[in-house]
Amino acid sequence: MSIKSRLTLMSFLQFFIWGAWLITVGNYWFATKQWSGAEFGAIFSTLGLSSIIMPALTGIIADKWINAEKLYGILHILGGLILCYIPQVDNPTSFFWVIFMAMLCYMPTISLSNSIAYTILKNNNFDVIKVFPPIRVWGTIGFIVAMWITNLSGNKASANMFYISAVAAIALGLYSFFLPKCPPQKLISENSTFIHKLGLNAFKLFGTYKIALFFVFSMFLGAALQLTNMYGDTFLSDFANVPEYANSFVVKYSTIIMSISQISETLFILAIPFFLKRFGIKQVMLFSMFAWVLRFGLFAYGDPSAGLWMIIMSCIVYGMAFDFFNISGSLFIETSTDSTIRSSAQGLFMMMTNGIGAVLGSSISGFAIDKYFTSGAVKDWQSIWLSFAIYALIIAIAFAIFFKHKHNPEEIKNLSH
Repeated sequence: MSIKSRLTLMSFLQFFIWGAWLITVGNYWFATKQWSGAEFGAIFSTLGLSSIIMPALTGIIADKWINAEKLYGILHILGGLILCYIPQVDNPTSFFWVIFMAMLCYMPTISLSNSIAYTILKNNNFDVIKVFPPIRVWGTIGFIVAMWITNLSGNKASANMFYISAVAAIALGLYSFFLPKCPPQKLISENSTFIHKLGLNAFKLFGTYKIALFFVFSMFLGAALQLTNMYGDTFLSDFANVPEYANSFVVKYSTIIMSISQISETLFILAIPFFLKRFGIKQVMLFSMFAWVLRFGLFAYGDPSAGLWMIIMSCIVYGMAFDFFNISGSLFIETSTDSTIRSSAQGLFMMMTNGIGAVLGSSISGFAIDKYFTSGAVKDWQSIWLSFAIYALIIAIAFAIFFKHKHNPEEIKNLSH
């Protein structure tokens, strides 16, 4: 099997694990378990909390002490075993802690998968900016396949989704040990500082104004991502409470409708090389932010009948909203740091987006929706999505004004070497 094929399979399984339960866990929580909405926000905060704690830490370990592919495999096997236990949990508090342990294992593997792919591709003289996006797109396909399997097998509100995820996680963990070696960068001299020896020198990136500002905006965009993951499928399923929409395709196959978002991702990932070379990193990330405004705004006015096109269009623009920031952001970090802190820097990016941003997004939105946009068991979805759209618009305008980064074609070319 070729290098690209091996990395493609890694990417597919990486996001299959997540797609099997992430979008549908709201249905499991509200419909099957019938637990409260406020506590649901805490469940999604586990993604953020684990991303604050683990990616930077595991990045340091991979940079200094253990092969990245081995650490990656160990984390997936442990995470898979924990996922197997989730269906046994019968109260919200225990569910929180078990999910939290699973996410402590899973979340750092996202940034590790990036650094593993970059390392292997560069070691084999591939043009990263051309080769990586088509590999990464298979991660999105894996996410879609998992969503469809969960929905079409009748498990979008079933505990079986966690078993599906667990099998994939353990399989990927075992497979990881057969990937090309990604040894740590053992570039520590006797005169190195204590901070350097511990691998904490990546945090010096916060001392660089442009990178620090980028991390701040990563945090705000990470919050936006959690909003759509938390409430998208539940929003569509709630149309069942409206008699004229109760038996609509949107309600019955809400997860498949949501998967249009991931299908769109596959197209936008493949378009990233063109957009990066034509417009540069800042403009591509700015496109992403305005796409978030459209994502939320279209949801606000969509419905399963005359407004179906808005729901579908919202799912399509999600591809640009998600990919253009996450992947171009990852490449920005790659071009702004040296190889000795590559995994650590990617871990910091993950910490800010899926860590601090996710915690803020899930906790604040959970509180606000429960307090201001919920009456009994009914949510005012239009007001919810419009408030999210205004939030995204403010972030986009601020980013355009304050983040200074001129397009330099040379930095894109450097990814080839």
